[in-house]
Parts: sequence; C-alpha cells; structure tokens
Amino acid sequence: MKTAHDLVAAAKKQIQEIPVSAADNAIQAADLLIDVREPEEYHNSHIAGAINIPRGLLEFKFSNDEALTARDLNIVLYCKNSGRAALSAQTLDSMGYLHVQSITGGIEAWLAADKPVVTPSLPSFD
Repeated sequence: MKTAHDLVAAAKKQIQEIPVSAADNAIQAADLLIDVREPEEYHNSHIAGAINIPRGLLEFKFSNDEALTARDLNIVLYCKNSGRAALSAQTLDSMGYLHVQSITGGIEAWLAADKPVVTPSLPSFD
C-alpha cells in the first residue's frame, strides 16, 4: 500500500521543482503564482502576488475558469513544504499544462531564506 509520502516522492520524479534561489526569477516570469494550501494557511501569510487555489479544488478551478484554460500558462506552485505543490504540479501536467514549476521546500524554505511574505492583519476597531 502506498503512503502519501510515496505519492509525493513519485510526483517529484515527474515534475519540475525549482530551488528558492531561483524562485524569484520564476515568479517574475510566471503568469500565475498559486498557493495550494488551505485558505486559513494562505490568510496567515503568503508570497506576494499569489492566488489561493487549494489542492482539493485545483482540477475543478482549472476546468471551470475560462482564464485558466490556456495550456501554455507559466505556473509556479507552492505549499507548506512542497508535498501538496508536487502533487498539484503532477495533476496540472496530466491535464496538459506545459509550464508548471513547484518551489522546493514550499513556503517553509521561502521563509528560511528570509524572503518576504504578505501577512494580512485585521482592521483595528479602536
């Protein structure tokens, strides 16, 4: 029986991962930067310019949103530590998307490299 770790390891053999050191250039060249974490994780902090499409909704969003149908979009994905992003990249590849990259180590590696994040705050009611 395969585990989640086995599935992620297999996906990582089939996708293009980029190190954090190359992520800035990839993000600048991307049409889409997608955070595939859950909404509460995204709202806690995320990379500037990222949109949130949780992994569980990815196939549906890409199948039903006219803006996401072009198979030649340059897409960069990330999650917490790269597992969900790897599975998402594999899925998009199987859907025919040609230029999909995943950030190795996810937002944890991004933060460890002292890269900036957006941290939304609630308004003050004072």
